[in-house]
Amino acid sequence: MSDQKNGEPVDENVPAEESTSVDAAVASANEGLADAEAASRDAVVEEPAVASEPVEHDQPVVRDEPAPVAGSSYADDPVDEDYVPGAYSTAADEPTEIVEPVVVAPVVVPQPQPIFVQAPEAPRPRGNRAAAGAIGILAALAFGILYLAAAIGLRIARGDLAVEKAGSEATAALASWWFWVPVVVFFLSFWLLGAIVNRGRWGHWVIFGLLVGVASYGGHLLGQLFQAPFWQLTASQGEELVRGQLLAPLAIVALVIGRELTIWFGAWVAARGKRMSELNREAQREYERTLEAGPRIQQG
Repeated sequence: MSDQKNGEPVDENVPAEESTSVDAAVASANEGLADAEAASRDAVVEEPAVASEPVEHDQPVVRDEPAPVAGSSYADDPVDEDYVPGAYSTAADEPTEIVEPVVVAPVVVPQPQPIFVQAPEAPRPRGNRAAAGAIGILAALAFGILYLAAAIGLRIARGDLAVEKAGSEATAALASWWFWVPVVVFFLSFWLLGAIVNRGRWGHWVIFGLLVGVASYGGHLLGQLFQAPFWQLTASQGEELVRGQLLAPLAIVALVIGRELTIWFGAWVAARGKRMSELNREAQREYERTLEAGPRIQQG
């Protein structure tokens, strides 16, 4: 048996229940499609189509330039009619950004401070006068011993003094004027000659030692006047005393001892003066070498 629904043929071999369920499924699918199509038509918003026109490369690119503002410095400038804003624009035509210069503070480099170097002082020459004075004391001591021994010996030789009293006479002489005055005169004359000769050679002492001997001779005469004493003598008495001592043996002894001691102790002074002269020359050479080398800075 055949049945026609909605103008479609129905297979007669299909059972009636299966045909009904298929029809219901098809109808439900058609309704879903219709609802979806209606929903899509409501959601679509029609937009005007913008037709893109091709850009010809031969035409210049026109850029929109801002209109001049009234009251500005360039609003009143004359406008070139043939000028097209933005036409033939290049990188050089675009406005240049003004960059303020950055002021860099100069770097102050500390200047080296001058270093003052004190020039070396010239060496002071070493003298020999103090040494002559010290050696003169020893020479005067020797002069005193020899002069006292000669005085006691002459008195014993003349028979004016016993040998057993020689010690007491020597002790008494140490407190007398006649002994100390010649010794002091000898020392002063020896030291004065040493101050004059200074670092001189021994020959100076040999030659000028005679003056020390003469001074010692005068010291003997002066000692006899002090022993008198001369302030208690009259002029004639003083003259007679000096005349009696001019050729006295002890006066001659004082002359000879003073002369000889000056020669031998003067050799000691001259030897030391020679050594001082060598040291002075060496110091002067060292000073000259220091000046030639120039100043040196010692780093600690």
